[in-house]
Amino acid sequence: MTTVSLTVNGRAVDRPVHPRTHLADFLREQLDLTGTHLGCEHGVCGACTLLVDGMPARSCITFAAACDGAYVTTIEGLDDDEIAAELRAAFSREHALQCGYCTPGMLISARDLVLRLETSDERAIRVGMSGNLCRCTGYVGIVRAIRSVIDARRARGIAPVPGAGRRELGPVGSGNGAPSTSSGAARPVVPAAPEQPKDGAALPIPDFTPDKNLDEAFTVAFPPEKVFTLFGDLKRVATCLPGATLTAAPSPDRAEGLISVKLGPIAASFRGAVRIERDPSTLSGRIIGIGNDQRSRSTTQGDICYRLRPLDGGASTRVELSIGYSLRGFLAQVAREGLVRDLAKRLTAEFAGNLGASLSGAALARPKQLNGLALAFDILKTALSKALRRDPRS
Repeated sequence: MTTVSLTVNGRAVDRPVHPRTHLADFLREQLDLTGTHLGCEHGVCGACTLLVDGMPARSCITFAAACDGAYVTTIEGLDDDEIAAELRAAFSREHALQCGYCTPGMLISARDLVLRLETSDERAIRVGMSGNLCRCTGYVGIVRAIRSVIDARRARGIAPVPGAGRRELGPVGSGNGAPSTSSGAARPVVPAAPEQPKDGAALPIPDFTPDKNLDEAFTVAFPPEKVFTLFGDLKRVATCLPGATLTAAPSPDRAEGLISVKLGPIAASFRGAVRIERDPSTLSGRIIGIGNDQRSRSTTQGDICYRLRPLDGGASTRVELSIGYSLRGFLAQVAREGLVRDLAKRLTAEFAGNLGASLSGAALARPKQLNGLALAFDILKTALSKALRRDPRS
C-alpha cells in the first residue's frame, strides 16, 4: 500500500491505495464519485474521462498513485463550471444524449474543445471527440451542441485559450498544473508566470480564480485611517513582510519585487508583480499578484482582499484579510495545504508585529525569509504537546 495525496473537486484527499489501483476505481470505490463511468477499461471508449491538472485524462488506465500531488476534477466537480453548464443546456436542447452512460466523459472532452478551439469547425470537433464513443446518438446532436456553445462564447467576446493552456507534451499530471480557464469548480487556469520582459515591458497581472482560500485577521493599536495610509506606501509594506523585496520603484497601483521562501532544503525566490486596488471610502483594498521561481519551475498567483474596521471608538484597527492562492510546479507537490495555512498564520502574525512597529516609528529589523522547515518543527512540537496533555482515559 502507498498513500496518495491529491485534491479532488477542490477537496484535499489523503488515502492509502494499492500501487496498481486505477484512478477511476479509486474515485468510485473510495470516494463514491460514481459520475466517472467505466466502459472498455482500456482507454478507448472515453466514458471514464476526467480532468487531471485541468487536462482530460482516461482514468481507467491512470494509476491513482501516479496522480500524487495532482488536482482531479470529475463530472461532479463541474456543477458550477460555466462552460459545463452551457454544454449541459446545449446537450439537452440538441438531444445530444440518450442512455447517458457516455455523457460525463463527453461533457469533459467537449469542455476542452470549447476552451481551446477558435471556431466551431465541425471537422475539428469530430476529430476532438473521436476518443469518446457513443452507441446511441449518432453524434449529430453532440456536434451540434458543441458548435452552438463555441459560437455563443466567441460571439460574447470570450477568446479561446491556445492549447487549453498546455505548454509541453507529456502524460497528464506530469506538469502538475496544466489548466482550464473556466470559472467554477474545475481547476482554474494559472498560466506559468512569464519571465521578466527583456524589453522593459510590464509583466501582465491577470485576474484568476484561486485554488485555495483562507481568512486571517489581526488588530493593531492605531486608527484605521493611519493604517490605510501605510498600506498605500508599498515601500513600508514591503519592509514589514518577511522575505519581500521591491526590485523597482513602485507606483500607486503596481509594484514589482521578490519574495523568498525556504521549505527545508528547498529555497525559492518568486519574482513577479502585484496590482493594487484601493477604496478610501470603505477603507478596503485588493492586491493581485503573480510570480515564478525559475529554479524550481514553480509559479504562484495570489489575491488578497483587506478591510479595516475601527475598534475602541476608532483608536484601534482590526485588519481582516481574505487570501486566495494557487501554486503550480514542483513546490505544489511539497507545500501541502495544512503547511501553507500554518505558514500564512505565521506570516500574518509577523506582518502584524512589524506593521505595529512601523506605525509607532520604531526601528524595524529586516524580516527574515519565510522558513517552512522551522514552521514544520513548531507544528510537530505543538502536536506532541497536545498529545502529552491528553487525558489517557479519554
